[in-house]
Amino acid sequence: MDTAVIIVAAGRGTRAGGDAPKQWQLLAGQPVLAHTVARFEGVGRIIVVLHPEDMARGVALFGGSVVLCAGGQTRDASVRNALEMLEGSGVTRVLIHDGARPLVSPEVIEGVLSALDTHRAAAPALAVSDALWIGSNGAVTGTQDRTNLWRAQTPQGFDFDTILSAHRAHPGGAADDVEVVRAAGVGVAITPGSEDNLKITYPSDFARAERLLGA
Repeated sequence: MDTAVIIVAAGRGTRAGGDAPKQWQLLAGQPVLAHTVARFEGVGRIIVVLHPEDMARGVALFGGSVVLCAGGQTRDASVRNALEMLEGSGVTRVLIHDGARPLVSPEVIEGVLSALDTHRAAAPALAVSDALWIGSNGAVTGTQDRTNLWRAQTPQGFDFDTILSAHRAHPGGAADDVEVVRAAGVGVAITPGSEDNLKITYPSDFARAERLLGA
C-alpha cells in the first residue's frame, strides 16, 4: 500500500479525568483507541504511536494488526518517530490522526485522501460560527472577528516526502502537523470536517461520544 496512517496516542492528558490516559479509557465497552484504529481499517498500513510505558498494553490490544511506535517527549516528536520508521517503505502519502478522535467518518477520511491527489497537504476543518470573546479572570475583555477562522481536525494528510522533510527541519513545539508543514512553506488545502469528529478532551465528551455511537 502507498498510504500509511499514523495514529498519535502517546499523550498523558489529564483533563479527561479517570485513572488512565483518555485513549485507554473505555468507550462503549472498548478503549477509545480501539475505536479510533477501527475507523482506518482498509485505508493503509497503520502505525500507532504510544507512550513507552503503554507498549505492552498496545501489544495486548492490537496484537500484530498494527505497527507500534514509541512516542517522544512532544506530539511533534512522536509523529517524527513514526515518519522515520516509514522511510523507505514505499509509502507516498500519510494521514496523521489524533488517537482521541474515535468517531471520524469515512467521508472525512476520503475527503482528505482525495485532496492529496492535487495537493501536497490537506486537512479537515469546520468554519467558526460562534461569536468569539477574549476573556481574562472570568470576564469578557474583548471580541475576536471570526471571519476566515477554522476549527482544525484530523486526519491531516500529506505527501510523505514533504511531511518528513518538514518535520526534520522544524525546531519542534508545533500544535499540529499543518503548523509543521506550513513552516516549510507548503500550502494546505481545507477539506470538510464534521461536528461528530470530536476530540475527547473532557469527561463530558465520553457521554457525547457514546450517544453518537448509539451505545
